[in-house]
Amino acid sequence: MAAGIATALGTTAAQAADYPSQPIRVIVPFAPGGSTDIVARIVTQRMAQELGQTLVVENKGGAGGAIGAAEAARAKPDGYTLSIATVSTMAVNSACRPNDLPYDPLKDFVPVTNFANVPNVIEANPKFPAKNFKELVQILKDNPGKYSHGSSGTCSILHLFGEAFKLSTGTDAIHVPYKGSGPAVTDAVGGQIDLMFDNLPSSMAQIQAGNLRALAIAWPERLAALPDVPTLAEEGYPELNQPAWYGLLAPKGTPDEIVKKLRDAAVVALKDPAVIETLEKQGAAPSGNTPEEFAKEIKEQYDWAKDIVAKRKITLN
Repeated sequence: MAAGIATALGTTAAQAADYPSQPIRVIVPFAPGGSTDIVARIVTQRMAQELGQTLVVENKGGAGGAIGAAEAARAKPDGYTLSIATVSTMAVNSACRPNDLPYDPLKDFVPVTNFANVPNVIEANPKFPAKNFKELVQILKDNPGKYSHGSSGTCSILHLFGEAFKLSTGTDAIHVPYKGSGPAVTDAVGGQIDLMFDNLPSSMAQIQAGNLRALAIAWPERLAALPDVPTLAEEGYPELNQPAWYGLLAPKGTPDEIVKKLRDAAVVALKDPAVIETLEKQGAAPSGNTPEEFAKEIKEQYDWAKDIVAKRKITLN
């Protein structure tokens, strides 16, 4: 038995030493064009240079990210199938589906690192009557249930962001879920929905083009790219002033040596001036923290999501 264990350990060590020897699949659990997809492609493209292998991004959207996350959780823990963590997949889904989620966000993955923190934004179609945040709140209070807001899916982080907003402001609007923030942004621009609670990268180009009006952001301070848009803390709602994050996960059981190689490559990528500039243009701030620090961020959002879901009585049924 001891010989068998030694052989297995030797094989694992050899695999880690040779890693990576083939392309790496990275599951993005949302549709193309959303913030998760944008951040993942920016960072993994640079990581590929460092690792000497292609990182192939594969979009697996649906069910608030649960479909892609579940597939990633079942993957062989050899470092060749990774996934992108979001607040939706690691916190919100568990809060909304405590009994039938096909993966355990705290047990089925190994956190590698947080790629980037990203502001959340509240935005409106330009034809919406509110020109600023205070007007938005008043209009929604005066017209409960009249207007609609989109999200990247029922029980996604963007859904809970909208629900937390309505809870804090005492307002009401109709939630319209999509399979990813990209399609929702498209409909917000087209006027099929009035409002969008989004992560900034997937909306930045439309905001800068004047196709959407940003009313407030969730971020520690105003952004240089959007100097006229106040933070939610400035508007008197510090409890809503929480950014989103996007990080890298490996399946449970992935050897520590492989996790370290991945994290080291990510850190190099996130210190690259070209990557930093590209992320900042999208409104994202590079992170590159340790697996332990990222695990702590995941647990904090996990607890927050459970609180919002309980207060708003949100279900997927």
